[in-house]
Amino acid sequence: MKFVDEVSIRVEAGRGGDGCLSFRRERNLAKGGPDGGDGGDGGDVVLEAQAALNTLVDFRFQPRYRAESGQAGAGRDMTGRRGEDALVRVPIGTLVIDEDSGEPLGDLAEPGQRLRVAQGGRRGLGNTRFKSSTNRAPRKTTPGKPGERRKLRLQLRLLADVGLLGMPNAGKSTLIRAVSAARPKVADYPFTTLVPQLGVVRIGTGTSFVLADIPGLIEGAADGAGLGTRFLKHLARTRLLLHLVDAAPIDGSDPLQAMTAIVAELESYSPALAQRPRWLVLNKMDLLDGGEREALLQRFRDSGIDAPIHLVSAATGEGCEQLMQTVSQSLHEMALLRAEGGEEAAAEQALDDVIAAEVLGHALTRVVSADDGKDDDEDDGVEVHYVP
Repeated sequence: MKFVDEVSIRVEAGRGGDGCLSFRRERNLAKGGPDGGDGGDGGDVVLEAQAALNTLVDFRFQPRYRAESGQAGAGRDMTGRRGEDALVRVPIGTLVIDEDSGEPLGDLAEPGQRLRVAQGGRRGLGNTRFKSSTNRAPRKTTPGKPGERRKLRLQLRLLADVGLLGMPNAGKSTLIRAVSAARPKVADYPFTTLVPQLGVVRIGTGTSFVLADIPGLIEGAADGAGLGTRFLKHLARTRLLLHLVDAAPIDGSDPLQAMTAIVAELESYSPALAQRPRWLVLNKMDLLDGGEREALLQRFRDSGIDAPIHLVSAATGEGCEQLMQTVSQSLHEMALLRAEGGEEAAAEQALDDVIAAEVLGHALTRVVSADDGKDDDEDDGVEVHYVP
């Protein structure tokens, strides 16, 4: 299945039903009086998070959704039926943004969570409503109101505890294969990972966390080089970043410079995301002997890095289990701090808010679909989908 993480859609709530103009006409009843009923309210458009979905690709083929309109009122004070809601299913982790105002409407981060994105129009009133002591035969009714219409941007941000960061061929996919059941493509050429991958890492019995692997970054990614920085948003929800560095690059490049380049791209994309706890993981250590390992490790330490440094070989499994256990313990300690509250928890929440705002800024400036500039009322050749 094709992975799509950003789309634009149009939604329209149902129109309210018109009120009815009617008078009682019964045998042996000289003066019947008004009996026109109200119309029914229009249906809403509601988004619902579904665990079974992991991509927004279906919205590329069906970008318009409309709820049912309410029925008109009828005589004998009968109220029209309310229009059916349009229930639109989206993946967990979908952020909903109003494209016209740039306002985030909601974040569907829990299974079954619902968000009303367009409210149905109010029903019209029948002439019974306008009966009074001075107006025994009102001929006044009101029409139903139109439902809300919106153009929305849906942005999927994967839910993961830990994110893998690094250049192409740093060994991120190999690592996630080594520590989880995920099986991303692995090859000896750059950009084998074209879409984000998730893997569940299990530590002992009953303890696990989710690890996210995104396509590799290269220098100049913020300016569109390689695959750019479009997938960095999937790291926004993580609590910890693992920065993988190829300790023995086949092209003879400097691992320290490679690390510095990725940090620069991360800071260019989101300075707040760059402040997330980030551990340095030197990978492919099986290709270095003892002296070369120590020399490389000393170079990184001398560079002023204050983050933890771990030595692993994803290909052979060396150091991977210990790294995952250390990660699990750190995540547990972070969770305890958040549960306790206090200054550290408040600082973490403030950082989360800044990251969300910076990632949202990128979402609002990114063009996610070709727009022909037509007015919303023009027919763009797309069939409207009525969701039962």
